[in-house]
Formats: sequence, C-alpha cells, structure tokens
Amino acid sequence: MEIVGSTVRIRQLQILREVMRAGSERLAAQALRITQPAVSQNVRQLEEAIGFALFRRENNRLSPTDKAWELLRTIDAAFAGLDRIGPSIEFLRNNDTRVIGIAAPGAFSFGSLPLVVKKIREKSRSYTVQVKSGSYQQIADHVLTGRVDLGISRLPLDERTFDWMPVGTATNVCLFPPNHRFASQRVVTPEDLIGEAIIDIDPQFASHQMSVNALRYMGTQPEIVVEYDVNSHDVGYVMAGIGVSITNEIIAREYAGFDVEFRLFEPGAVYHYVIFWQKDRKLSDGLRFAVEELAAVVADASCSQSCDV
Repeated sequence: MEIVGSTVRIRQLQILREVMRAGSERLAAQALRITQPAVSQNVRQLEEAIGFALFRRENNRLSPTDKAWELLRTIDAAFAGLDRIGPSIEFLRNNDTRVIGIAAPGAFSFGSLPLVVKKIREKSRSYTVQVKSGSYQQIADHVLTGRVDLGISRLPLDERTFDWMPVGTATNVCLFPPNHRFASQRVVTPEDLIGEAIIDIDPQFASHQMSVNALRYMGTQPEIVVEYDVNSHDVGYVMAGIGVSITNEIIAREYAGFDVEFRLFEPGAVYHYVIFWQKDRKLSDGLRFAVEELAAVVADASCSQSCDV
C-alpha cells in the first residue's frame, strides 16, 4: 500500500522503523521474519522514493542520518494508531465495544456517572466513555439516533422504540442552603414556600406544576427569582442562598458533594427512573456491565435517599 501523493509504501516505513529500533538490518530481518537482503532492498527503494539518504554506510554498518531520525518520529506517530488496530479487532471479536456512550441528566455527572465510569475503567483500561446530557427528550433522541448506547431517564418512554431496566423511584424534595428554616422540618409543603424566593425549573416540567401552581391555587403569587431548563442548574443558586428549589430524591443525591440540604416535598409525584437502549438491541458484554453498574448506583441512590429523608 502506497502513501498518497508518493511512491512510498507503508511496508518500507515499517522496515525502516525496525532497522532503526534494532540497530542493524540483520536484527531487523530477524524481528520481521524476512531475509536481510529483503530489508536492504526495501531501505534502498525507500531512499530512492524520498530522494535523500537515510543512512551513512561505513564499514558495513549503518548510521542513521538526522533526517532519518526526524522521519522516524513522524513514522512512530503514524504507526501508534496502527499498533492499536490489532487489539481493537480482538476486542471487537469478543462481541464487545471500546466506546460506551451514555446520555443522562447533567446532575448525574456530579456523582453516579463518575462512579460507574471508574468501575468500567477498572474492568478494562481499553474502554472509553462518552457522556452526553440534556433534557429527558434530548436524552431519548440521543439513544434513538444511536449517538449513545444507553440513557438514564424516567418513564414514560415509548415501549415500541426502547427497552429498559427499572432502577429506582423518587419523590419530590425541596432543596435549600444549610441553616435554612426548612432544616428543622421533616416535610416541606406549598404553604411553606410562601414568601420564599424560588429557583424554578421551566414550566413544562412536572415539579413546576406541583409547586408553583399549588401556590397560585392558594391565591399566592410565587416569587420566582431564577428559572432554569435542565436538571443540575439549580444547585449553584441554592448554594449561593438565592432561593430554594424543588427537585426529586435521585437528582438531589447527586448534590451530595455540594453544601445543600433537602427534605421531602408534599404533595409530590413519583418518578420511575430507568436505564434504556434501542428496542431489541443485543447488548455487548461491556454494555451489559455498564447497565449493571448504572443500575446498582442509581438504585442505591433511590434507596439511601428514601431512608435518609
């Protein structure tokens, strides 16, 4: 196979690389399992093709020129990718994949996903994980179009399009900064929100309907100071003491590393979280492992938070 734009062949570059590594044509021939005359012939043909000498030949010994060393650096960089092809083919032969794509709400990158990625990397350093985030609809689109392999979302999903594994349920909670008056309560209600500054999610989401509309039903106009459209965008504003937010237990668990607290919010909805993938897709060993680890982490979040609050 020739390099585009020249008469240089990849085999010639491979032989040059081995000669310079081994230090002689004889040792290179042994490493490549070809004859020494074949090595010499390929080196001469390469020099003719590129138009300059690669070795000084003195007393039957080869001394690489400066240009040869410069060319070797380029060859090494190019062959580094080629050297990974063999292991990659073997990896794929075992019905596995090197790249695992996961779409999830951004909040999951605070806690659960790093734990899962760590487990995946401990299983094999060959894995790369690609993470995409967005709204629940965007997550479903990522999985549907094949941009990712797995998604973390909540029901409902179209069962004609996706298969899934249930991983946990969550109810609503109120998120607030430390030392807030809600810390002394077991449950926060819409009445408690009267007079509170609210960090509110976009009106299309259910938690908005339950909290803000509940206040309006009671004849009180909610004080919305920040409105956001993606889970995880509220925690910074809550930490800053700007207001309180309504989210759910599983999302709130992802904020464990932040200086915030939460309590159950009633009345609240029940959210059923799942890990899902394209309908009838046969999962590879790597994807099955990722599903199992995701399920364990998210399920643990659901259980532990229910117990804590």
